[in-house]
Amino acid sequence: MKADVNRTPKWYHGGVAAALAACCTHPLDLIKVHLQTQQKVEMRAFTMARSIVSQQGFLALYNGVSASVGRQLTYSMTRFAIYDAVRPVIVSKGETNPSLVKKMILASVSGFIGGIVGTPCDVINVRMQNDIKLPLEQRRNYRHVFHGLYATAKGEGVLSLFNGVQMAALRAVLITNGQIAFYDQIKQFLLGSFNFQDNITTHFTASFIASTIATGMTQPVDVMKTRLMNAKPGEFRGVWHCVVETGKFGPMGFFKGFIPAWVRLGPLTILIWVFKEQFRIYFGNDKK
Repeated sequence: MKADVNRTPKWYHGGVAAALAACCTHPLDLIKVHLQTQQKVEMRAFTMARSIVSQQGFLALYNGVSASVGRQLTYSMTRFAIYDAVRPVIVSKGETNPSLVKKMILASVSGFIGGIVGTPCDVINVRMQNDIKLPLEQRRNYRHVFHGLYATAKGEGVLSLFNGVQMAALRAVLITNGQIAFYDQIKQFLLGSFNFQDNITTHFTASFIASTIATGMTQPVDVMKTRLMNAKPGEFRGVWHCVVETGKFGPMGFFKGFIPAWVRLGPLTILIWVFKEQFRIYFGNDKK
């Protein structure tokens, strides 16, 4: 199919792009989870990665990759599909581009729904990634995302698949604003104010800036989400109890794994948008 920058994305482009990007960045996400679930700061990112590889082998960096892909095919598929479907509708008469406020409202709704839809796979993702840190007798040993979903629902109840859903939904609202609404706004600004064209250079620049904004907005919530999802039954009485327990480690307790989170979110966001924009240009819907 011939390239055409005027094409619009199809509803599933965002989810497929996010799944492909997640396959590339999964080791960084795994290290981030390990850092966030430490009870005290024992290892830095590089030391953690080296320890995992030396003890479990290189493929251990891909523990839980099926859950990571599953999460993107639920969470990101939902939020991108809603955003792309509704965005043309919120353009006022005489406008060619919605305002940032409209984009942020739409991103918040899209992210909230996507966060809820993606929580079960996210729970399994966190557990599978963190499993190799546990003693052998305490490991869950999920074989893949479907086994994890089934085993968790059977052994702990269906509602346990939604552990941390409040934090997951809040994080999804924030990250969707950073990743999607701000990307959209920055891209349009670059195209309209500078000599940028609708190409990979523009997509890279806009997504790099958007990923930095998204990381700053979401890191404290991401730490709380990870701790709640990885918690044993009864470990936390609720969200506020988790906040208090995390706060005992000091302000930086809410920013555990910040650098790996940025390192992971930057490439992930860039790859999502590079893939998604290429899908749009080559396989998107022709404008009517």
